[in-house]
Amino acid sequence: MFTKQRTEPVPVRTKDQLRFITCGSVDDGKSTLIGRLLHDSKMIYHDQITALERDSIKYGSTGDNIDFALLVDGLEAEREQGITIDVAYRFFTTPRRSFMVADTPGHEQYTRNMATGASQAQLAIILIDARKGVMVQTRRHSFICALLGIRHVVLAVNKIDLVAYDKECFDRIARDYMAFAAGLGFTSIVPIPISARYGDNVVDRSARANWYRGPCLLGYLESIDIQSGTASQAFRFPVQWVNRPNPDFRGYAGTVASGRISAGDEIIVATSGRTTRVKRIVTHGGDLVGAEAGDAVTITLEDEIDIGRGDILSRPDDQPKVADQFAAYVIWMDEEPLAPGRNYILRIGSQTISGSIAEIQHRIDVNTCEHLAAGMVSLNEIAFCNVATTMPAVFDAYDVNRKTGSFIVIDRYTNRTAGAGMIAVPLRQTANIARQALSVDRRERAALKNQKPCVIWFTGLSGAGKSAIANLVDQKLFAMSRHTMLLDGDNLRHGLSADLGFSEADRVENIRRVGEVAKLMADSGLIVICSFISPTRAERDRVRTLVGKDEFIEVFVDTPIEECARRDPKGLYSKAKSGNIKNFTGIDACYEAPETPDIHLRTMEQTLEHSAKAVVDVLVARSILDR
Repeated sequence: MFTKQRTEPVPVRTKDQLRFITCGSVDDGKSTLIGRLLHDSKMIYHDQITALERDSIKYGSTGDNIDFALLVDGLEAEREQGITIDVAYRFFTTPRRSFMVADTPGHEQYTRNMATGASQAQLAIILIDARKGVMVQTRRHSFICALLGIRHVVLAVNKIDLVAYDKECFDRIARDYMAFAAGLGFTSIVPIPISARYGDNVVDRSARANWYRGPCLLGYLESIDIQSGTASQAFRFPVQWVNRPNPDFRGYAGTVASGRISAGDEIIVATSGRTTRVKRIVTHGGDLVGAEAGDAVTITLEDEIDIGRGDILSRPDDQPKVADQFAAYVIWMDEEPLAPGRNYILRIGSQTISGSIAEIQHRIDVNTCEHLAAGMVSLNEIAFCNVATTMPAVFDAYDVNRKTGSFIVIDRYTNRTAGAGMIAVPLRQTANIARQALSVDRRERAALKNQKPCVIWFTGLSGAGKSAIANLVDQKLFAMSRHTMLLDGDNLRHGLSADLGFSEADRVENIRRVGEVAKLMADSGLIVICSFISPTRAERDRVRTLVGKDEFIEVFVDTPIEECARRDPKGLYSKAKSGNIKNFTGIDACYEAPETPDIHLRTMEQTLEHSAKAVVDVLVARSILDR
C-alpha cells in the first residue's frame, strides 16, 4: 500500500461549504429562520413535512401554520419550552454552495454552547427582533463571535412583519448595531430585513418591503466570498500519531492544519528545532505530490529524528511559537469557577499538557467590553489570562491561525471540558529563557546533611492540630540532628503571602507559592514540614507533582469539624458562624479530604505525641532518616 504513486492533481471541489452560525437573544427567531431556509430551499423530505405538521399542532406557537423552529429544536425540553438549549447542526445544499449551520442558544446560561458553535463558523447571522432592537444578548453574542475570529456578519432584523415592514424601524436598528459593532473588527456587516415566519427576504424578495434594495439572505449566503485562508497560511502539521506498520516504515500521521507541503520540501520540528526534508506524502490511495489544509496524510522524512504525538511540523522560515507561558482569552464553561493556580489539562491541537491559569489579568464585560478586575471566573464569563504550562507548548496566535491558536481546558479529576481558550501572545518564549544548570545538585546537598530530602505536608481543618503536630515532628527531628524547616500557614501570611487575602483565588495562589518554596528547600537537602489547610485535592496534587511523588508525604490530620469548632483555638469558627468571616473552610467553603493519604492521623483516638511519633516512624520506614 506504500508503493503506488499518484502524480495527477487532486480533483478540485466545484462546490465549497459555508459554515455559519445563527445567534441573538431569546425568541428572536433563530430556529424558525433555519427551518424556513431548509423548507424554501427544498431540503425537507415529504415525511419530514408530515412529521413537522404533526409536531406543530402539539408543540407549535404559530397557530394553524407550520412552526419551522421545530425542524431544528430536537430536544423534548426545547420543544416544550420553545427555546434552543443545545447546539443543533444542520446541513443543506443549493446548486451554488453547501452549508453547515449551527443553531445556538439565546439564553445567557447557555453562552458556552453558543461559543462551541461559533468556534468553527466563518459567518454569523445575528438576529434582532424588530420590536425590541439591540439587546444585551445581541451584544454578548456579537462580542463572542468577534473574539472567536468570525469576520462576516449578517444582521437579520427579524419579525419585520410585526412592525408593519417599517423602514425607519429597520434603519434605526441597523444604525444602533453598527455603532456598537464598530470596535469589534468585523470585515463586513450586511443588514437585511426579514420575516422568518412568512419568508420575507429569506429566499425570495419581499413585495411588502419594497423599499429594501439589498440582497435576500440565501442569495447573499450563496455569493459571499469567504475563503478560510488555511491553504494560504503558514504550513502547520500537528502529528496525531506515529505510524509504524512494519520495521521498514515510519510515518507521521495527521491532518494538515494550514498551508501546503510537497515532497522534497524542507521542514522543521518546532520543539526540537531539528530540520529535515519530506520524503513521501502517503495516503491509502497512494502517494501524493503535495498536500494542503484539510488533507489527512502520513508524512515520511528523509532523516530519522525524534518526533511524537503533539509535535508540529512547519517550514523553517515560518515557525510557530514555542513557550511555556502565554496570554489568552478564556471562555469558562464549568459550574466550578476558574481559580488561578489550579492544575488543569490543556489540549492544544494534538498536544496534551498539564498547566494552570497563572493569573487573571481582567474579566471582560461582554455587554460593554469593559475590563474588570477579577479573582476568579464563573460559568459563561470571559477573561484575559496568563497561562503557564509544565512543558513548552507549540502554538500560533488565534487571530493568525484558529487551528493552532485555540485550546480547551479539561478538569483533571472529572474530565469535563471546563473552558475554551484563544491564544493572544507568548509571554515567555523558551528560546530566550532556560534553566541554569547547577554544579552542586540536590543529592550532594542532602548527602552533606546525612538525610534524604522530602516535603511532609500536613492538611486538615482549622483547629485539627496540624501546627501542633508539625511542631512536635520538627522538634523530634531536630533532636535527631536532622536539618529541617517548618513552614506554617499563619507565619507565611506575615511575609511571603502578606499581599493575599482569603478569597478562593488568593488561597490557591498562597499554596502555589508555598509549594514553590518547599521545592527549593527540598532541593537544598532539607526535610520541609508544611502545615496548611490546603482544602482542595487539586492544590495538594499540584505540589506533589512539583516536588515529586516519591518525596511528597501527605499527612491527613483527621479531626471532626464539631471537635475543631469546640476547640476553636483562634476564635475563627465563632466568627465564621456569625458571618464575620466568609469562605471559611468547613462552614461556607468545602474541604476535600485526602482519599489515600500517606499518613492518616485521627486525633480523637491518639494524642499529639503519639501522632508526631507515627510520622517519624514512617520517615524511618521510608529510609528518609537512615543515613
